[in-house]
Amino acid sequence: MMVVMLADGFYPGQMELETATPPLAAAAATVASGHCPADAPALREIAAGSGWSVGEFTCRLGPQDRPFEERHASVTLAVIAEGSFQYRSASGRALLYPGAILLGNAGAGYECSHDHACGDRCIAFEFEPGYFAELAGDVTGAQGFRLAIPMLPALPELMPLVVEIGAGARGASRLAMDELAVRLVEKAVTITRGGAGAPGAPTLRDERRISRVLRHIEEQAAEPLDLAALADVAGQSKYHFLRTFRQTVGLTPYQFVLGRRMARVAAGLRTTKASVATIAFDAGFGDLSTFNHRFRHLFAASPSRFRTLTPRRGNSARS
Repeated sequence: MMVVMLADGFYPGQMELETATPPLAAAAATVASGHCPADAPALREIAAGSGWSVGEFTCRLGPQDRPFEERHASVTLAVIAEGSFQYRSASGRALLYPGAILLGNAGAGYECSHDHACGDRCIAFEFEPGYFAELAGDVTGAQGFRLAIPMLPALPELMPLVVEIGAGARGASRLAMDELAVRLVEKAVTITRGGAGAPGAPTLRDERRISRVLRHIEEQAAEPLDLAALADVAGQSKYHFLRTFRQTVGLTPYQFVLGRRMARVAAGLRTTKASVATIAFDAGFGDLSTFNHRFRHLFAASPSRFRTLTPRRGNSARS
């Protein structure tokens, strides 16, 4: 994800772990006036088991609010479902955005702020230190593993799991969420241990620019986007924008846009009865044959087959 048009017959769509109207849309519309809803961060418990739990956090704070300072009570792996925000911990500083995964060690202090826009929504897995150490030890064959970076970018290899987590958050059984928790730890440990790092910490000015672009992509999900237009949003030349975006997000603009489109299609397949073609076209894909090829490559299944692979559900995710 490099051509001037961010497409070879495609148009961009935003990442959505759910297809309902994004709950932060109203908040985002107010940021231009400098005011955001002042609600405190809200937690919706999803599931829990021995040594782990998962919940959906929705925050509507914005630039007018003081940074949110806290300490990780447990090891935290949080999938960003919506919005963007700044995250700072002892492991570094990063701009978090849809599809990225926040990483936090137990006992580590951290700060979240929304310097450039209102709100975010995350699906956060919390692991007791002993249980995380057990899982990480099974992956690495060693003890004492710690998360050394603040986040994982929205890498293509993470997208199938991220989509499953988004679908599971809407009511999968505890068994299904337990499995997702284990797989998430395995992925995070494997990727970080393999030397993959978080994007470099951007300057505050670049962070502001790229945050504007990320929000622009979300708001203009179904519209044609090209490199020049995105560079204009950032207030940079195409060359400097491409370099800054890649350094901040960990992906090129095309890779990010394509990933958001694919994630939106996957969510649509899991939550609606619309035809594959309708979902793909609504997400911004203009060539169905190329879309099918890319989808198979990413999810190892055709769109129709993927639709049948729904997470297992139960009457209660907490029992």
